[in-house]
Amino acid sequence: MKNFLVVTILLSLCCGAGGEEKQVTEPKPEAIQKSKHVLMVIAPKNFRDEEFKEPYELLNKSGMKVTVASTDTAPATGMLGAVVKPNITLEQVKSDSFDCLIIVGGSGCKVLWDDTLVHKIAGEFNDAEKPIAAICIAPVVLGKAGLLKGKKVTAFPSVKGQLEECEAVYTGAALEKSGNIITCSGPESAEEFAEEILKALTE
Repeated sequence: MKNFLVVTILLSLCCGAGGEEKQVTEPKPEAIQKSKHVLMVIAPKNFRDEEFKEPYELLNKSGMKVTVASTDTAPATGMLGAVVKPNITLEQVKSDSFDCLIIVGGSGCKVLWDDTLVHKIAGEFNDAEKPIAAICIAPVVLGKAGLLKGKKVTAFPSVKGQLEECEAVYTGAALEKSGNIITCSGPESAEEFAEEILKALTE
């Protein structure tokens, strides 16, 4: 059985590490059957590298199957230079095939805020009470999808106003879990974010 695998490439955490070669990783088959199937949604450019890398690597190490989706399948570039080729487009997502939704942040995530298809996908996961996780400015997507009313959430401080307009209760904490929804403030807490997602999938 083919299992799509996307590996992030040599993440340079220092701006200006221009001498390193950028490489695009293609999905490739793998023999191991994964126990849970996770959908990661990224912006077509300027997703935040760590916010993709930490959950992606931890979930794969833990035996999960991870599929990456975006607006198209052209290679997506992170803010720090990582290149990821999405496995599928958002139009190809079948929510009932997945156990968890992760929306990655970064400045490019703004293009997803008002994307009605992403709202629909998130709503389907929520209706099924599956874990939904969003980090940095990505929680705004969930707010605009109508999923955060009255819920304690966190995000990058610059989007506090947008979340409050969606009737969310912004706390400013590093991490929040409200029912099936996990939110995180940004890349500095990406490792903690990944661990909380894994916990939600294995408890």
